[in-house]
Amino acid sequence: MNAAVLTTVLANAADAELEDWGPLEEATGDPMATHGLEVWVDGDKSAGIWQCAPGPSHWTLEVNEVIYVVSGRMTVTPDGGEPSEVGAGDLAVFPLGWTGTWVIHEILRKAYAIF
Repeated sequence: MNAAVLTTVLANAADAELEDWGPLEEATGDPMATHGLEVWVDGDKSAGIWQCAPGPSHWTLEVNEVIYVVSGRMTVTPDGGEPSEVGAGDLAVFPLGWTGTWVIHEILRKAYAIF
């Protein structure tokens, strides 16, 4: 994907029409609806836009993930670590093997790359 296409995707991420991806498997409370749009896939690597309803979840990552939060806010806490607030305009990196919780406080929309 060239830089011009990537810029266009990020510029349109806030308003992109997303597909229903069903409930979040990692949710630890009430069901959390997810929506998304893959814009690039290469085997188990992908990039796109993901949106999730508020609630708590627990993650154990089997990939590396970089996210840019387009809108919304969450508290991210690595297992055994300190919480961090992540919100619109923030970039976060979750390396392979990262485990912890995401508590999404309001609908969260992110651009992501999984590799």
